[in-house]
Amino acid sequence: MTTSNGCCAKGPGYASPLEAYRNGPREKLLYIPCVIPDHSRPDYVATVDVDPESATYKQIIHRLPMPNLNDEVHHSGWNSCSSCHADPTAPARRLLILPCLGSGRVYGIDTATDPRAPRVGAVAEPKDIQAATGLSYLHTSHCAPDGSIMISAMGDVEGSARGSFLLLNQDLSIKGVWSSEDTPYGYDFWYQPRLNVMFSSGWGAPKAFSKGFNPAEVPDHYGNSLYVWDWKTRTLKQKIDLGPKGLLPLEVRFLHEPSSPHGFVGAALSSTIIHFTRPAEDQPWVANVVVEQPWVKVEGWVLPELPPCITDILISLDDRFLYVSNWLRGDIVQYDISDPAAPRLAGRVWVGGLVRKGGPLKVLGGLPEDTQEPPEIPRVSGVELRGGPQMLQLSLDGKRLYVTNSLYSPWDKQFYPSLVEGGSHLLKIDVDTENGGLKLDTDWIVDFGKEPDGPVLAHEIRYPGGDCSSDIWI
Repeated sequence: MTTSNGCCAKGPGYASPLEAYRNGPREKLLYIPCVIPDHSRPDYVATVDVDPESATYKQIIHRLPMPNLNDEVHHSGWNSCSSCHADPTAPARRLLILPCLGSGRVYGIDTATDPRAPRVGAVAEPKDIQAATGLSYLHTSHCAPDGSIMISAMGDVEGSARGSFLLLNQDLSIKGVWSSEDTPYGYDFWYQPRLNVMFSSGWGAPKAFSKGFNPAEVPDHYGNSLYVWDWKTRTLKQKIDLGPKGLLPLEVRFLHEPSSPHGFVGAALSSTIIHFTRPAEDQPWVANVVVEQPWVKVEGWVLPELPPCITDILISLDDRFLYVSNWLRGDIVQYDISDPAAPRLAGRVWVGGLVRKGGPLKVLGGLPEDTQEPPEIPRVSGVELRGGPQMLQLSLDGKRLYVTNSLYSPWDKQFYPSLVEGGSHLLKIDVDTENGGLKLDTDWIVDFGKEPDGPVLAHEIRYPGGDCSSDIWI
């Protein structure tokens, strides 16, 4: 991997992934968007103290309520990241960019003035975004090397499917759309400028997924394709049909090394990991299934088989390990991706889910090869784990994996009513970075079911200085 990308630059972030991995500080604060399940009060951003030397370790030390109702705060990014590191004139990393899946609003959360007590620093209102671009159902945010803020969109205000990308200025004023071309569906994206490429994925039509999941709607209202863009010309160059083994492709991750032509996407319904690459510079990109998980044969569920349901994937900064969360089955899997085309199982830990000893379903078969019977899910500090593992975030040094368990409130209500009633939790998993392996810390939990005004649903995790899924190197 590249060890430096402008050794004397003083822009935001880190010179290279390996610099962040080797020399980045230990995380001390986490920012987590929290959704109010019944939308009776505003969603908020929780600040969690994760500094072991602090008197408030493992506690929520601040809650920033949004100024509006019905936002459904979701994924977040930064106004500036390591993609701007080589530019000493680039804006500082100061705003946590928080798109709202429900309202189509974008908040800029000021984390620089007081990192322990963030405040709302800027807002892009949905009426202005829709008037300028027609876009709503906003999802993934990344900063771009030119200083723009880029956010993927999944639809229009009526909930019809439309994959596009909103561009904002640093003050969240609207620049327009990144490309004049749309894709049938939208969701996540990741760019790799040295290769002049961006990949994006497509979940489904908002008018379908916002009501919960109906399997009968999959053929007409959900995606199974990857989209390959020319980064410089902002034109769509290739569509890769993933077929029935690529249903509902969600998170897209290139390896962090900026010259690498290897990346992965997790297909939620098919529950496969798909590796994409370019065999040669003058050849099209190709995608192949490299991890195919069995569906679990069950009784007591709506279908005779339960998909593991991959909802997040994450790559360590040294590009050695890929982490996968199976939201319905209940396990987090670690793969060694030293050979990206042939991931090797390195660790597994069960932290909830529908497949468990004494759980609501009778398991008839289809468990992973290294799991002989439904696992016993341990209590953590006396708390029974609700829901299944969802959003992942890894420490810069790769030794601590944090996980929350809310996917999206309509889907939480459908698949895990007890999660909505009891609230989310944040867990910590210890990682063996030498030989591989995962171990749940059964003394470490932040229980969002004990919030002062009632249980909330906790989603994505960010650190003030950047992390494994928000920073991109060029």
